[in-house]
Amino acid sequence: MNIPFRTVALALTASLLASAANAQDVTLRFQHFVSPNSANPKHFIEPWAEKIEADSDGRIKVEIYPFMQLGGSAPDQFDLIQDGVIDGGWVIPGYQAGRFPEAEVLELPFMVTKSAEEASIAAWHYTQKYLADDFENVHLIAAHMHGRGLVHKKGPAVETVEDFGGLKLRGPSRPATLLLEKLGAEPVGLPVPAFPDALAKGVVDGGVITWEMSPSLKLDELTDSHTDVAGAHSLYNLYFIWAMNKDVYEGLPDDLRAVIDANSGLMASAWAGRAHDTGDAEGKLVMEAAGNQIATLSDAETDRIKALGEEVIAEWIAEKAEKGLSAAALVEDARAMVAAAQADGS
Repeated sequence: MNIPFRTVALALTASLLASAANAQDVTLRFQHFVSPNSANPKHFIEPWAEKIEADSDGRIKVEIYPFMQLGGSAPDQFDLIQDGVIDGGWVIPGYQAGRFPEAEVLELPFMVTKSAEEASIAAWHYTQKYLADDFENVHLIAAHMHGRGLVHKKGPAVETVEDFGGLKLRGPSRPATLLLEKLGAEPVGLPVPAFPDALAKGVVDGGVITWEMSPSLKLDELTDSHTDVAGAHSLYNLYFIWAMNKDVYEGLPDDLRAVIDANSGLMASAWAGRAHDTGDAEGKLVMEAAGNQIATLSDAETDRIKALGEEVIAEWIAEKAEKGLSAAALVEDARAMVAAAQADGS
């Protein structure tokens, strides 16, 4: 049977139009505030973007902009996402002190283990239970922690609590600065990008940050020693979210939202944590190769710091309880979630 050419042409046109509609292309612009060579961008953010593109058969393109290239500063990041200035990005809620008080629980001294993957699994569960309201105006993809926090400084490593006295040390969050004050140091609040310049100019003597950030911040050149605490728990940690604009997410076709969903949640949070663990191992090797002093405080000195950390926690609980938070219960539940993640990982 001969089918008229016009009928074939119309059918082909309709098919092509349907295919074009199904193959809707979306470009998402995400940004972060560190070097693309640091651990989270290298081992999580960029691979996550590549997986989104692959899983969507190229229908979603994810552009990643480091160093806040789309504008704003690191403390602005949550609002940039919420307000639709950018489609998504990496956020440290603690950079806006007091705005997300329940998130501070995970950053209290010795709260989480040195395994960023374990800590991030606990962080996702904690976020789902307690922080949904805080982040209701964005679409949450992952919630995670970085790896162990250490003291990096010019000159010899700290060996005792007394060695902290008078040191000007960069602190990344309110809980971390409270602990530094208890130790007798003078905390200086600085976002990550400002730390190297402050070191080079002598504004600070050092600071607390991870192994994995050390190479990109040139701490092999700007500091001489790196000191960890003893035991399985980290001196301090920092809480992060990976999120996108809610309207942008909800405006995606159902099948493309499903691609985002399949790469979100516990899976993505654990992945982000593993990225930091990988980066910590790499960063420590760079500091060792530079000949810098690598030290671990004794169990006795670590116990002294833990006792000061418990004072910070008790004061935090009292302060937040006055403002209506069930602060003691939050701390207890967070510790239980961390212990469960640690048990599952052992």
